[in-house]
Amino acid sequence: MPIPDPERWRGLRASARDALEQRDYGHRPVGAGDIAGNENIPGVVVFPRTVYAQRNRGFFSELARVDDEPLSCLGLKPVQWASACMFGGTAKGFHVHPPYIPEGTDPADWFRKLYVEEKDDVSLRAYEREQWDVMFFVRGIVEFILVDERAGMPREVMHFYIDGDDQGGGKGFGLVIPAGVAHAMRSASAQDVVMVYGTSMVFNPDAEGRIASSIEQSLLPSQWSEYLSGGSS
Repeated sequence: MPIPDPERWRGLRASARDALEQRDYGHRPVGAGDIAGNENIPGVVVFPRTVYAQRNRGFFSELARVDDEPLSCLGLKPVQWASACMFGGTAKGFHVHPPYIPEGTDPADWFRKLYVEEKDDVSLRAYEREQWDVMFFVRGIVEFILVDERAGMPREVMHFYIDGDDQGGGKGFGLVIPAGVAHAMRSASAQDVVMVYGTSMVFNPDAEGRIASSIEQSLLPSQWSEYLSGGSS
């Protein structure tokens, strides 16, 4: 957003003034609670969980029960569970898992069958042949982005924030991510992010595709490096 009052900044050198932008405080970040149950990427599910606070001691929260919604309705029973910690100020992704396509089937036709023509028949989903993720955030605040990259599907984007169970408010959220949906996340505070997640297949490095994931290796954002390379003159 351009600076509305350039005269205010005339005490800065010209190169700094040219690089200035104004933050738009009119934008309200979307939280997981705003989209739960109203997902616009087929197969993605955002679902609420109850967090029980224990005053001056901590909190307790259930992750999921395989016989309750939404996992029972999806027929999704993770075969591997893992935990991960993302330090404050860091990010992961984008990464994506390859979707299973039956031999001799056009990918676009397959996805149309799964998510349009027979979308209510979850038994058609090949959980045992492709990795679906079920994620829970126990600590911290996460900015999450999802992009549907499945052939023939509309390239929808979901961008929202999830509070960890430790943030108070009495409600946590779970997230189901299908294979073929690229996802990235970053810590939205200085606090470390701790997550627990289940997968429909066991971990396989060959099934971990990366898209635009250089942020995981970069010490500084590219814009910072460009600014610093301008020198002190």
